[in-house]
Amino acid sequence: MIGPLGVVLLCLFALWMALVEIEIEGDRGWAERLPTWFRVGGPAGRLYGLVANGRPLTGYHLFMATLPLIAFHLPFGFGVDWSLGREIQVLAIYPAWAVAWDYVWFVLNPAYTVARFRRGLVWWYPGPWVGRFPLDYPLAVALSFAMAALAWAAGAGSGALAEQAWLVGGLLVTCALAVVLAPAYRRWYAFMRRPGSDQRERAGITPPPGGEE
Repeated sequence: MIGPLGVVLLCLFALWMALVEIEIEGDRGWAERLPTWFRVGGPAGRLYGLVANGRPLTGYHLFMATLPLIAFHLPFGFGVDWSLGREIQVLAIYPAWAVAWDYVWFVLNPAYTVARFRRGLVWWYPGPWVGRFPLDYPLAVALSFAMAALAWAAGAGSGALAEQAWLVGGLLVTCALAVVLAPAYRRWYAFMRRPGSDQRERAGITPPPGGEE
């Protein structure tokens, strides 16, 4: 189900999502300064914290994190036959893909970079780390392979595991390319934000009809 073009597109999607989030969040990750809600208590907040290793649930992440899942299911809306095995295979994409999306955000973000992606410097990864990476990363990749194996057993075909391996390989290449290209991206990032370059005052911005709350 995941051909070579699919791997390339998924890798580009991870890169683009990271770039979008850098533009939205800036140097403050996990929606720290966005006009969204945070929950650490209540059934939803506690459940999410349990699944997400202590991270708070936010309105931003509720929608942003589920957006790719909708996108991954688009092929079923364009003629690909649905089956339980294929559904599980689609869901298997997400854990590994999300790791690449997340890591590229840190690699490219001028506030972090590879050097500052370390335990103790990222407040929303309070749990254990394995070397230079949160334990969440290897666990997510392992989960993706386990789900691919389950998809195989559910009828997705013997290629489900091989396709997952190609995808993970492509995501690793994407992360490596992000590391290589990060200095150029950060120069462009600084150039677009250089003093006196912003033209917000010329954009015709007006207050919202309902006023500012």
